[in-house]
Amino acid sequence: MGNRFQVTDRFADGAQYIGGRLRPGTSGEDHHVIDPATGKSVYTYALASTADVDEAVAAAKAAFPGWARATPGERSDALHRFAGLLAERAEDFARVESLQCGKPLKLTAEFDVPGTVDNTAFFAGAARHLQGQAAAEYSGDHTSYVRREPLGVVGSIAPWNYPLQMAAWKILPAIAAGNTIVLKPAELTPLTSLMFAQAATDAGIPDGVINIVNGAGRTVGEHLVGHPDVVMTSFTGSTPVGRRVAEIATATVKRLHLELGGKAPFVVFDDADLEAAAHGAVAASLINSGQDCTAATRAYVQRPLFDAFTARVAELMESVRLGDPFAPDTDLGPLISHAQRDRVAGFVDRARAYATVVTGGEAPGGDLEDGAYYRPTLITGAAQDSEVVQSEIFGPVLVALPFDTDDEGIGLANDTPYGLAASAWSRDVYRTGRATREIKAGCVWVNDHIPIISEMPHGGTRASGYGKDMSVYSFEEYTQVKHVMYDNTAVAAKDWHRTIFGDR
Repeated sequence: MGNRFQVTDRFADGAQYIGGRLRPGTSGEDHHVIDPATGKSVYTYALASTADVDEAVAAAKAAFPGWARATPGERSDALHRFAGLLAERAEDFARVESLQCGKPLKLTAEFDVPGTVDNTAFFAGAARHLQGQAAAEYSGDHTSYVRREPLGVVGSIAPWNYPLQMAAWKILPAIAAGNTIVLKPAELTPLTSLMFAQAATDAGIPDGVINIVNGAGRTVGEHLVGHPDVVMTSFTGSTPVGRRVAEIATATVKRLHLELGGKAPFVVFDDADLEAAAHGAVAASLINSGQDCTAATRAYVQRPLFDAFTARVAELMESVRLGDPFAPDTDLGPLISHAQRDRVAGFVDRARAYATVVTGGEAPGGDLEDGAYYRPTLITGAAQDSEVVQSEIFGPVLVALPFDTDDEGIGLANDTPYGLAASAWSRDVYRTGRATREIKAGCVWVNDHIPIISEMPHGGTRASGYGKDMSVYSFEEYTQVKHVMYDNTAVAAKDWHRTIFGDR
């Protein structure tokens, strides 16, 4: 396997970042960061305890008054410096992300890291735009205006599929608005979140504004969400875990943002560009080895194109090169772990009883057998109510189903509990316009599937959660709207007082 980044020395002081410094966790339990391409441990660290969470929250609480009082321009300047440092360290970030996740280096270097730098630059600009409604005399006797103020300490939880980008999506809008934060990354992938926090400190963001705790979800994660000094929780992960997070957060009346699972439909109408749709389906279903909540998972193809579409997708999938994430010609890396690989394989193996595995459906052997690899897989012949159509597989698996009428295609697209992302493929603007209106999802792409941009919101509906990442919509969620109202009359005994006491 190719050149790998040495992380043990970088994080010799531990994998908790509290009050501006690295330190070990105090749970008494160790955790191994496994390179999923080899199955070997690349770093061992002590997990956080609930006491570490308390210290991180205390550090964030102590840092909050000063950071909240900083002017928008001061916060913006710090975030601009932060973006510059991230860009300078881009290669290190890409290599560490590939190491802990198994992503091909071309994906981390051209997608994960540049996207994070761009997000940081975006929120550096957004920090100057804490805007409320303009002042006016709505009552006639008073001047009203709206302030947007930071909330306090945010406690957020990020997943393992995009550790760097998800850390940025949680941290940046929170601190741009003047909050402080404690982030719990997934235990499997702690490293780039720590590097992100270190870069923030190096850019001049005060100690305690960003804190990272790496520990088990059932202990550290739940303690963070339920902590009395945490005023908001943002969680990205599976829908079942999101329900548990919601239970804890609502019990303590916290503001809550949930970005949960997805089962994105990929709707191909019969006038679509077949070659574009086939290429789009392969790229959108295999990005990050399919471990993406917006990945294309259900291809609904109008019957006249169905056979040609599935044949072309199978052909393209068979051309995808699995290999060492650090090799320049590798297209697809391993899944995050052998457990996840086996989970994906279980879905496919069970589907053989009721559907056809057109291509893939197996783990490669040879030089890759020690890694958590799984071949790109296309399934046809499954029923709409089958497991592979309804459940989130989170692997390099695409299920293709035919439909006849436009009504049927849109109906099938909406026929799961989820509503995160979707795409519609057609040359007819009226068809795609209808699809964008009627498909229930937080994002609908037209003749593409996957691209995201910092200026636009990301988030879902229904079982995919609520709230937005990125964009000014995300930024606003991390602020409290306050109405301020000034009396303009200087009259002691106001006319409305008579409704309470006295006469006019």
